[in-house]
Amino acid sequence: MGDLLLERVLQPYKVDCRYLLSAEAEPSGDKASGDFAIPESCYIDDTGHFNSVEFNICYNQLVYYLMARAVRDNTMPDFEPWTLEDYWRKQLPDILIASFESRFKRPINARRFTGEVAVADIRYREATRPMLLTRTEVRFWDDEGGAAQGKVLLAIMEPPRG
Repeated sequence: MGDLLLERVLQPYKVDCRYLLSAEAEPSGDKASGDFAIPESCYIDDTGHFNSVEFNICYNQLVYYLMARAVRDNTMPDFEPWTLEDYWRKQLPDILIASFESRFKRPINARRFTGEVAVADIRYREATRPMLLTRTEVRFWDDEGGAAQGKVLLAIMEPPRG
């Protein structure tokens, strides 16, 4: 049987856009890694390599998995008041990319590669609406030396509070 949590995380994605094949989270709950494959891009003819749009999609899938695990396993204090139902309700409409940076060092073979995302910092902020500002770092690589990395700031709107 497959990973039911991963299946639920990927549910909103079209079938041909589910690139994350497997994932696991560190016991600390602030880092996850996963194996990816993009047999065929869901939006463009084959470029022969992993590109910035696919970087963003793969990042989203892995960070959504990391947050779902943190909620389910109660591993991050900022997510303690959340239930999985809270998380599923917020996954798409309330988790926003506020800032996105990606750097490509060497082309990555999109057919098989690995990724890792880590939470660097979470801050609660009350501006016009309460939010959690979550700084993350991400990297992708393949077995042939392909490599890319980035930093993404997430704004999680109206987070459940304890």
